[in-house]
Amino acid sequence: MGRLAQSVQRGGGRVLGVIPQSLRDREIAYEAADELIVTRDLRERKAIMESRADAFVALPGGFGTLEEVLEVLTLKQLRAHQKPVVFLNTAGFYDRLLAVFEQLYEQRFTKAGHRHCYSVAAAPAEVLHHLDHARPAPEVVKWF
Repeated sequence: MGRLAQSVQRGGGRVLGVIPQSLRDREIAYEAADELIVTRDLRERKAIMESRADAFVALPGGFGTLEEVLEVLTLKQLRAHQKPVVFLNTAGFYDRLLAVFEQLYEQRFTKAGHRHCYSVAAAPAEVLHHLDHARPAPEVVKWF
């Protein structure tokens, strides 16, 4: 994330960092951020990011990335927000997760209409296209 933040700043963009104090104590914070918000814990961090974000883009990442994107996807399914959610599926990184989503639809653990809660992009330019053309997901009346 630090390299991404540096690239954003080199391109003239502004970087907002939100990090729990415990991670900042381990010198993981990007101190050069234009704005750095230090929180008590991960829950407060996510709440701030969710409230301040215009959209959510899941880059390839680890357990934390998965946990965060699945939470915002769940919140969108519950209609707690209508912000775009995009998976950047670089080199097929999210193929297996997307296959699990298909299994959820096939086995009726969720309705196929929830596919409209997210987009999948193979490249960064495609992410921007999805963000520029985002529309609210149609309401799925019943869960099952």
